[in-house]
Amino acid sequence: MGRVTTTDRRAALRTGAALLAAGALTAGCAPQGAAAGPAPATRPSPAGSAAPAPRRFPAHPAQLTHGPRGRARVALTFHGQGDPATARALLATAERHDARVTVLAVGTWLDAHPDLARRILDGGHDLGNHTVRHLDINALSEAEAREEIDGCARRLKRLTGSVGTWFRPSRATRASPLVERLAQRAGYPHVLSYDVDSLDFTSPGADAVTRSVSGAIRNGSVVSLHFGYADTVAALPAVLDELDRRGLRAVTTTELLS
Repeated sequence: MGRVTTTDRRAALRTGAALLAAGALTAGCAPQGAAAGPAPATRPSPAGSAAPAPRRFPAHPAQLTHGPRGRARVALTFHGQGDPATARALLATAERHDARVTVLAVGTWLDAHPDLARRILDGGHDLGNHTVRHLDINALSEAEAREEIDGCARRLKRLTGSVGTWFRPSRATRASPLVERLAQRAGYPHVLSYDVDSLDFTSPGADAVTRSVSGAIRNGSVVSLHFGYADTVAALPAVLDELDRRGLRAVTTTELLS
């Protein structure tokens, strides 16, 4: 990963401020009232790269919080929701630094911005399932929880040809035993959690986001971040610079575990 220049930081701060002024902080982990609705009948782009299917990693548990501690790699994972401008800004920043990330997409977000599924994959990133409506999935009935998982999987399949590589429960760090079973039935061998929480969804400021990540990250860490927040856009260059300083490489979760 390349070094972040003063120009990079200023550009990120300008982008973050502009998105904040535009009301980009309405997403992430904030309550969402959108109805599920039918998924759009969008076909995968024939020019796009093939979407990978979920993989089983036998050496790792069904619910993953981190990868191997013996390698200098980490996974930056983003809850996919909110203003698409923040998503594009974060993806572009990561790619400029030769970093790859994992995006767990909300189904209603995919309905509103179907082109972002292919944009994520074509950037070399992982794309996964974060339920249809971002409700407290562990509190739902079995039928409701199944539809939240399966509904997002159908959207991903329609848009990319795959149900995505990972499932992360919405509004929960870990899946309940029921949700874990439902995810496995939907085709996801693992539930993806994390061991580092950036707390960016609380809008603490870019410096605080950077401190939360840099203070806890280590070999194998999986970091929870969010699209839709200007603080995250402004913090990412500094986060990547800190990883570079420590010799940590930001890779997809699939690569982290491979």
